[in-house]
Amino acid sequence: MPLARRNFWRRLLRGAVVASVVATIAPGCQSVQRRMTIRSNPPGAMVLVDGREIGYTPASVDFTYYATREVTLVKDGYETLTTLQSFEKPWYQYPGIEFVSDNLLPVTVTNRHDLTYNMRPTVPQPTGDLRGRADAFRSRAMIGQ
Repeated sequence: MPLARRNFWRRLLRGAVVASVVATIAPGCQSVQRRMTIRSNPPGAMVLVDGREIGYTPASVDFTYYATREVTLVKDGYETLTTLQSFEKPWYQYPGIEFVSDNLLPVTVTNRHDLTYNMRPTVPQPTGDLRGRADAFRSRAMIGQ
């Protein structure tokens, strides 16, 4: 067998071995971990992220994609807080680079987001005022205004 042809087959075999090793190892690796931790003042509020219940603050959850998330905090005696929280991509998560950073890095990169929200106490409505507004609304509804 000529030398050039033998070198071709050796390189092809070597490339196939490297590709199979990478294909075997890479899918099991998660080189980038994304995690958000949500805290509230006062602590103990129920946390919902995109409508999914996460737990009570402080609560942590892993996520896969960078996007704008709807974060809702609910606690008795406090106004429900709903906010849209954006997560910007770091430079190593842009197309092309992200395949390498997500699958082939020999180390794990942890991207953590700590979010703290201040909740406002509920202002109690005087019962008389509420009843008066309800009666006025009922009167307007009955006369068709």
